[in-house]
Amino acid sequence: MDYWVHLDVTEYANVEEWIKNIPDPSRVFLMSSHAEKSYLETEFQDDDWLVFGKESVGLSKEVLDQFENHLTIPMSKLIRSFNIANSVAFVVGEAKRQIGLKVK
Repeated sequence: MDYWVHLDVTEYANVEEWIKNIPDPSRVFLMSSHAEKSYLETEFQDDDWLVFGKESVGLSKEVLDQFENHLTIPMSKLIRSFNIANSVAFVVGEAKRQIGLKVK
């Protein structure tokens, strides 16, 4: 894919290594279907961490217990969930809208 050159991707060996590299844990937002606060009620900032789990099971309790900011995507009671691609698109799109990022 031609856009990968524009991404800064880092892989970590485990959760502990990742957490050590987070400069401000208060700016980590975990997406969870069990959260009470909507992502639409959040003021995002540049350099925020938006964390999504596996589509099938979400984030582990180990990760959820490390951070206080848990967000959900509001949805109709008629649907069980959104797939991960749509979920990421909703939240990242809203964060980009708020931050006002522009394509360079």
